[in-house]
Amino acid sequence: MIPARYAPLLFSLILSGTMSLLVSGIATYRSLPPHQGFVGPWMSAWLTAWLFAFPAVLLAAPLTRRVVTWLITSPKPDGEAAE
Repeated sequence: MIPARYAPLLFSLILSGTMSLLVSGIATYRSLPPHQGFVGPWMSAWLTAWLFAFPAVLLAAPLTRRVVTWLITSPKPDGEAAE
């Protein structure tokens, strides 16, 4: 198996691949006339999108984690009133 230290990289790879596959599929479907092929142009668009999505996720994930941490409320210890 893959060592745990590669978890953030693997997460970014899988997330960017999945999201770029979905978004490029929708965009390709909407842009092609009904009589044209779909899979070839979709795969081409997906690979191009993934080349940009993977580094974008690598850069955006740490910032996104910080923003989420800032936005959520921490649980209060027992006995303290919640704000």
